[in-house]
Amino acid sequence: MAAIVAITNGSPHSWIIINALTERFGPITVLTEDKERRSAQIRRRIKRQGLLTVVGQLGFLVLNRLIAKGSRDRIREIIKEHGLDPQPSPVCDILPIGSVNSRACRDALARLQPEVVIVFGTRIIGKETLSAIRVPVMNFHSGITPKYRGQAGGYWALASGDPDHAGVTVHLVDAGVDTGDVIYQARFTPGRRDNFATYFYLQAAAFRPIAVKAVEDALHGNLKPFRPSLPSELRYHPTLWSYLARGLQVGIW
Repeated sequence: MAAIVAITNGSPHSWIIINALTERFGPITVLTEDKERRSAQIRRRIKRQGLLTVVGQLGFLVLNRLIAKGSRDRIREIIKEHGLDPQPSPVCDILPIGSVNSRACRDALARLQPEVVIVFGTRIIGKETLSAIRVPVMNFHSGITPKYRGQAGGYWALASGDPDHAGVTVHLVDAGVDTGDVIYQARFTPGRRDNFATYFYLQAAAFRPIAVKAVEDALHGNLKPFRPSLPSELRYHPTLWSYLARGLQVGIW
């Protein structure tokens, strides 16, 4: 048995949070997803958002790689300032499961019998996997829900002139996209040198205390979910042209 199971895409941001949980609770079991095939992602996005928008988003993702390379010094500063550990923990059991919606994932959860499951950066959890989990399932979402559901919630809050809602959310997982009741939320404040690539590290730092508190509450049966009185909107990656336009207009990169 494992008291805590994390399901993640294995990003540095997820390991920052997992390592904070490990420091508090001891080694946890980590189920890691494989990256989804880019062709499948593109087909799904075109069906949902249209070809022109997806072309613009792909252009932005290329630019973002360059932004991330140029932000390495700032990322190192954030890691040092907040004492973050983005490396996979050598004390955690790491089990590849292909997809959160795979039989391998469901079999692992049945074998491990966790008391709480946390997810970060995974595919949307399908009904078959979700219905197989009989314990609290909490998502660590990089945005304030429900106002900034989906992708890049911190960026969208800042780019929309809404810094009071630039933050992170721990919420229960339901059948929707980041629509579950909220457990805890926290804000982050970027500096002038921060941008799309560094926001996620600032958000990971903001996550650590509320992630620990949420897991403690779940293990002790003290979860008190609530539904914020905010509008609900699903966000996607910006297109290249919308990102450049907002950057020039409002100085948010």
